[in-house]
Amino acid sequence: MKSHSVSKRSGILAGGNWIIDQVKIIDSYPSLEQLSTIRSQHQGTGGSPYNILVNLAKLGAAFPLAGAGLVGKDALGQSILDDCSKHKIETKFLKTTADAATSYTDVMTVQARGKRTFFHYRGANSLWDGKKLDFSKTKARIFHLGYLLLLDKLDIVNKVGVTGAAKILAAAQAAGLKTSIDVVSEVGDRFKTVITPALKFCDYAVINEYEAGMVTGFRIRKGGVLDTVSLRHAAGAILQLGVKELVVIHFPEGCFARTRDGKDHWQPSLRVPDKAIAGAAGAGDAFAAGVLFGMHEGWELQRSLFIGVCAAAASLIDPTCTGGMKSLAQVEALKKKFGVRPPLEPSDD
Repeated sequence: MKSHSVSKRSGILAGGNWIIDQVKIIDSYPSLEQLSTIRSQHQGTGGSPYNILVNLAKLGAAFPLAGAGLVGKDALGQSILDDCSKHKIETKFLKTTADAATSYTDVMTVQARGKRTFFHYRGANSLWDGKKLDFSKTKARIFHLGYLLLLDKLDIVNKVGVTGAAKILAAAQAAGLKTSIDVVSEVGDRFKTVITPALKFCDYAVINEYEAGMVTGFRIRKGGVLDTVSLRHAAGAILQLGVKELVVIHFPEGCFARTRDGKDHWQPSLRVPDKAIAGAAGAGDAFAAGVLFGMHEGWELQRSLFIGVCAAAASLIDPTCTGGMKSLAQVEALKKKFGVRPPLEPSDD
């Protein structure tokens, strides 16, 4: 499958949450009023556009990269702008504000397994409404927006059931861009009301199995085991909700993709040993970066999914979201280093 016809447009513009992650590696997660020891700490990127764009730069994307969103007029905000400059990420749509501090997240990662817990300060991201994002002033091929459910202004549902995110995605499509979304895995009942309106103006949806289940109502993991029947039903339901070209659902065992014409693709993940996993934060964004790289370049879908799982594996071996990312060739070489999990065998309908 080719992701798109030949287009004169080039580049990926990513908008949404810009976050600084303060990653603490802890020996265990404590109960209330109990102590846990911080073994090490690291500062890194956070948020869908920030992670994806830096990952694409590290992978060696030769096409233009640009960011959109809002950071505070503070040291953390300046560090984000400086980092974008370092990775040649255009920032004309990434604005600063004195009305809120730059968003940050304290990420508590248990050393033994890489499981993490997030303490998030929404900050400047909560003020971004995207109204100054003029798609007539970009030649990007793809506009990616994330994370829905963590962008206060864009998540508001108006009286006719439309969100700010849906309006931005519609404007991007009207300007000739392909659109992509990602979602945060929150606990709550907002998935259907906030996500569904955006899906109508989405070309590519790249989400995890929990998010897919929350949007569609299908229980994709039962007793810790992936239910491939529910998984396929969920992908089909998301397409029926309006996604125009492709739904990709990722999970620790790999990923599943269904195209608008009904073709299914499975890709198992790499077999990264537990002892090599430094942290799972950012693995989903790394996967999305790999898939979007392929969609932009018009690769066959199976190759895009393979690069996605390789990029996710690279992310796992560093405690930060983007610190483990390498060049495309180095990421592909992880297949030989770690091997691939057994094929994902779909259950019979």
